[in-house]
Amino acid sequence: MQVVIAEDSVLLREGLTRLLTDRGHEVVAGVGDGDALVKTVAELADAGRLPDVVVADVRMPPTHTDEGVRAAIALREAHADLGVLVLSQYVEEQYATELLAGSSKGVGYLLKDRVADVREFVDAVVRVAEGGTALDPEVVAQLLGRSRKQDVLAGLTPREREVLGLMAEGRTNSAVARQLVVSHGAVEKHVSNIFLKLGLSQSDADHRRVLAVLTYLNS
Repeated sequence: MQVVIAEDSVLLREGLTRLLTDRGHEVVAGVGDGDALVKTVAELADAGRLPDVVVADVRMPPTHTDEGVRAAIALREAHADLGVLVLSQYVEEQYATELLAGSSKGVGYLLKDRVADVREFVDAVVRVAEGGTALDPEVVAQLLGRSRKQDVLAGLTPREREVLGLMAEGRTNSAVARQLVVSHGAVEKHVSNIFLKLGLSQSDADHRRVLAVLTYLNS
């Protein structure tokens, strides 16, 4: 896996690089601001070396507001196959929603505290690089709290909401089953009910999964 890291803290950038390289992945570039991130990825793409995933801080110079997430959104628009994982100090609903507005394929939003769990962090980077989703449980919980005020998910049972929340974190059916201590078949039934209640017609299963998660996050 080839990675570009965008983080203005040199210590954290070097730390993330070490975590990934120690596990056999290649960090092809490390930059300290959003403009440098966009430029670096463009240069790599022009050279036929588009990375698998970008890991970027939400807030970077010069204003330390939304430079990182803006760069991430621009990169997703320019390179459909590029995975983007953003890191934030705390949950910022607007940024999470904007990042997921187009598609949840190959996208992640994690709190920086998750980096302390090395295995969880590296697994998330790999999942995003492979086109999956990696959303911090705190992000999902906050968006779920907001969604309870909306009608779109009103028909789901508490268990179905729980399953959908875990799906939004990027977990597979098997992982959901382990988390809830239920059978794989039970999870499949809940997922089918979720698709039905959200009005998602029969199509590619992965596509419906993405639509279900987007419905949940944008509700």
